Amino acid sequence: MRLGVLDVGSNTVHLLVVDAHRGGHPTPMHSEKTVLRLAEQLNTRGEVTKSGVAALVEAVEQAKASAERWGCEDVMAFATSAVREAGNTDEVLATVADSTGVDLRVLTGEDEAKLTFLAARRWFGWSAGQLLVLDIGGGSLEVAMGIDERPELAESLPLGAGRITRTRFSNDPPKRSEVVATTAWLDDALSGLAERIRGMGEPNRVVATSKTFRSLARLTGAAPSSAGPRVARALTDTGLRQLLSFITRMSSDDMAELEGVSSSRAHQLVGGALVAEATMRALSLERLEICPWALREGVILRRLDLSNGEDQTALVTGRGRE
Repeated sequence: MRLGVLDVGSNTVHLLVVDAHRGGHPTPMHSEKTVLRLAEQLNTRGEVTKSGVAALVEAVEQAKASAERWGCEDVMAFATSAVREAGNTDEVLATVADSTGVDLRVLTGEDEAKLTFLAARRWFGWSAGQLLVLDIGGGSLEVAMGIDERPELAESLPLGAGRITRTRFSNDPPKRSEVVATTAWLDDALSGLAERIRGMGEPNRVVATSKTFRSLARLTGAAPSSAGPRVARALTDTGLRQLLSFITRMSSDDMAELEGVSSSRAHQLVGGALVAEATMRALSLERLEICPWALREGVILRRLDLSNGEDQTALVTGRGRE
């Protein structure tokens, strides 16, 4: 079965095409991205602008055409925080559906955390025991923890790399005072989560997903993506602190020249690194293993789990077009 996953995020519209079957390992066949930065295309009322909606329609149309060329039997299309939090969510969903025929489903933050956790659980297996999963997106930080495939804790906090960059920094590179103030603010924002996780006991394995964590790991010495997904990669608190002392003095243009940093995300790398550091500090974590599977793979795996004929709307609990 060839499946497509269309992910409308805060930074990109990403199509992933895989060959997969129930009980099998999803094999990536094609991946393409359109850099949209939708979270930055908002008016003063917090609504996606007309130009932003038009750009989204064009990106979805292109992805739909590509999925058809690649022979996808089904395309699961979803949107995360940028669309979820917009003041005109329903209008955006309706326009995309009317213009492209694609019904975007809006994932809740809890959905994101649960589906990402599922992907990490399947990747590492039952031997991982009590698993703690962290994911930094453009708009939010997802945290999930548990011993089964459905986590006991699944939370989403408005601490994404792009959001921190937009709301906390007014300079590039950020001023030292901005970095210090943001660090203190993050420590306060994460204190409640840390208390809840401590109440669940120690995790047996701690993993991180997402482009932000992969870039940070690469910059601290992890293997490049060209080495393949099965190469072990990790991010340590010591390596992250050393990296932060370096990149907080660099402009986003300079960071875009670093290996492992895409030009479309360079401007939010410092924000993401501060969130990563604050989360590791709050949860007393010295080392994170990098998981190559994340939200998109979780959506695919959940879809395959439901391929026995159950209602496919159970794939996510987020709302679609009314």
